Amino acid sequence: MQKFTVLDGLVVPLDRANVDTDAIIPKQFLKSIKRAGFGPNLFDEWRYLDHGEPGMDPATRKPNPDFVLNFPRYKGASVLLARDNFGCGSSREHAPWALEDYGIRAIIAPSFADIFYNNCFKNGVLPIVLDAAAVDRLFRECEASEGYRLNIDLEKQTVTTPAGEVLAFEVDAGRKHRLLNGLDDIGLTLLQANKIKAYEERRKQEAPWLFA
Repeated sequence: MQKFTVLDGLVVPLDRANVDTDAIIPKQFLKSIKRAGFGPNLFDEWRYLDHGEPGMDPATRKPNPDFVLNFPRYKGASVLLARDNFGCGSSREHAPWALEDYGIRAIIAPSFADIFYNNCFKNGVLPIVLDAAAVDRLFRECEASEGYRLNIDLEKQTVTTPAGEVLAFEVDAGRKHRLLNGLDDIGLTLLQANKIKAYEERRKQEAPWLFA
């Protein structure tokens, strides 16, 4: 998993509340358990005018010119600004996979659905909760200024605007450690590899019939 330390990223504003995981990555794209390749189908039903299916070449499809991700000014954005209850709906881990594969490394919203919020930390995406007034202000600034960027420092737990305003956010210490060090569930387990190996060797001596 990719580490998250400091991000200076272009912001894209998605001004919708209750964005569910089926909107983030529609159900027809859940046929693969590989983490890569979902980015082209992020927000598929909003992003394109035609119906998407696995295997379609994005270059041959009809982009929706009214959807924010298709605006030229937001090309290459790595910070998603969202509204309340982002990531609600089903628990599909494909949702943070699609966001990360597209290039979104951080999401700022007043609230997140619990399972989606937890899944983000396991997949290299930082979900940041700020109060609604602060999020409103960021939306106004972003929409008023092309090329609007935010500096996000996970170690300091701060979001800094172009004007120098510093917004603090809370994050669980364990989740913070995992993101700073790029540790998904497997990576976290492998930190104990020597202890696991020692246990297995001891068990071979104690109960050799289990390994016959």
